[in-house]
Amino acid sequence: MDDIDDINVVPLVDVMLVLLTIVLTTATFVVNGRIPVDLAVARSAVASPTAPLVLTFTQHQTLYLNDQPVSDLAAALDPQPRSTPVVVRADGRLALSSFVELVDRVKSLGFQQVSLEVKRS
Repeated sequence: MDDIDDINVVPLVDVMLVLLTIVLTTATFVVNGRIPVDLAVARSAVASPTAPLVLTFTQHQTLYLNDQPVSDLAAALDPQPRSTPVVVRADGRLALSSFVELVDRVKSLGFQQVSLEVKRS
């Protein structure tokens, strides 16, 4: 019987490279944890002290509530208390009219604390 004098490390290196690739490709989404949106910039941005509902409105006019896709805004916001603040993360390349329509729809559902999330310059 032959004694094994060395270990073939090539399969181990292959597996480690695949795992490294997986970790590196998912790391950016895990760190951000949000849908990528190019926010508008404002000099007087202020952080909100409470945990609001986050509506994300992408450049392609796709709507998300707390990072979950929403097809019916009224049904998605119906179980939420009306005193909860709502933060809209709208892509800076959207037409102003699209943003205004969204804010108007949210306010018509009874939410009065609606604000816009922006990047501070």
